[in-house]
Amino acid sequence: MFLPTKKDLKAAMEFFAVFQWALSAFILGSISILGNLYLVLFTPYWPVTVLILTWLAFDWKTPERGGRRSKWVRRWCLWKNYCNYFPIKILKTHDISPSHNYILACHPHGLMSHSFFGHFATDTSGFSKVFPGITPYLLTLGAFFWLPFLREYVMATGICSVSKSSMDFLLTQKGTGNMLVVVIGGLAECKYSFPGNFTLVLKKRYGFVHMALQHGAALIPAYAFGESNLYNQHIFTPGGWINRFQEWFRSIVHIYPCAFHGRGFTRNSWGLLPYDIPVTTVVGKPLLLPKIVNPSQEIVDKYHQLYIEALRKLFDEHKTKYGISETQELEFV
Repeated sequence: MFLPTKKDLKAAMEFFAVFQWALSAFILGSISILGNLYLVLFTPYWPVTVLILTWLAFDWKTPERGGRRSKWVRRWCLWKNYCNYFPIKILKTHDISPSHNYILACHPHGLMSHSFFGHFATDTSGFSKVFPGITPYLLTLGAFFWLPFLREYVMATGICSVSKSSMDFLLTQKGTGNMLVVVIGGLAECKYSFPGNFTLVLKKRYGFVHMALQHGAALIPAYAFGESNLYNQHIFTPGGWINRFQEWFRSIVHIYPCAFHGRGFTRNSWGLLPYDIPVTTVVGKPLLLPKIVNPSQEIVDKYHQLYIEALRKLFDEHKTKYGISETQELEFV
């Protein structure tokens, strides 16, 4: 009789941890939409849906008011298995004082930002030990908070909306020691997320610099070495009909549909799990900005360029440690 070893059980728990998070949006979103449609159309229990929608309307602003994080959820052993799957690690290059607020600008987005979720939406990767006194708020699209059940699960991990009002609240109403974590390239960067590519969507991303200037928050560059290697992506012929569809779809919903794959549940199989490749997020030196309530575009441009230089320096100082050629440079679009 086959009996699983401790190694087999450990691998199974890690697979489950990654798999369930990747599918949670789909599963909880489907339950929310289809379940409520079923209650309204085919049962006499439509008041349940009315109550759910009433609560949603009443609680609509919570994701923009610091969310509703749960220390218990953030410390689930599930997340420890999630972090160990790759594994993901975080490297501090400079101390960060709890007496200030920060905007941590993360790169690259990758296809699912696995490393950033592990570090900043859980308390199991070692972040709190590396940066004592700092509270991270991982910010994401408001669409995640539109559906009941899904929004509660997402908020329990400490994730908040990336909207301007959300960032204003966190930088003014939560005291100091707050770190707003923004994956700058967003979903637009998925297009460039495949092994060996070092292109970042950053040239026209000024909002995070403008916000930092308005509140006098320090900007911190962070680069996750290995995030783009977690999936392979098929690149269609530029100008071909599939590529044109991808660009059209992106122009409509701001999401670039990618043909990607990773590994399956066995070592050499094909599937949608990320490859179990180490990912190290290197957190750079804070770039102190003055507080300017209404910064001009010229000032924003100045600090945007300073930020790009700091990010480029961070990448160049650490790239060879993670198997990247000395001559490789970051490209910005």
